Amino acid sequence: MSHLLVGGYRPGTTVLHRIPAGPKLGLLALFGVATVVAPFRPWGTLVLLAVSLLLVVWVRLPVRTMLRALRPLLLVIAVVTAFQVWQQGWTTAIHVVAGLLASVVAALVFTATTSIDAMLDAITRGLGPYRRIGVKPQRVALAFSLMIRAIPGILEIGHETRAAAKARGLERSPRALLVPMAIRTVAHAYETGAALHARGIGDDD
Repeated sequence: MSHLLVGGYRPGTTVLHRIPAGPKLGLLALFGVATVVAPFRPWGTLVLLAVSLLLVVWVRLPVRTMLRALRPLLLVIAVVTAFQVWQQGWTTAIHVVAGLLASVVAALVFTATTSIDAMLDAITRGLGPYRRIGVKPQRVALAFSLMIRAIPGILEIGHETRAAAKARGLERSPRALLVPMAIRTVAHAYETGAALHARGIGDDD
């Protein structure tokens, strides 16, 4: 089970590792825009996909890890491809799917070369000018951090719940899967909230 999308940072010495999180996030946004407006479709988008794959090699991100992270997208890719072929033809389908894959792979490279702390610092700095309209950058960064750290925990709860249901021969029972997972997820959220409250984090000034 891959947690790469939610903070799988891999230390390194490449240029991408040394670029600050803020500018790097801006480059990622520009790359995403480029996948949409790329000329010479679908070849331009395929070139961007190739560039994103070269970045994977450059930062030495294991191919197996990347494929595992992309596995949840297979159903989405299949549906999008079928719809685009039906509506616009193969050229548009290749352009859309290649752009989607290029953006996701680039995002994987971003998370692999950027630590969570650097991301949160960039968010805090970026939201600084909005203090005058009531935005509290530290709280936004805290919420983002909690979300990032909660997702792997929820995925692990789902994995353990599925394993427990399978051990009882109930892997096909929605109730045996959903009810325990919902209860444990709510309990996890409650424990996190209680721990924050005990430290006075998030209380009104």
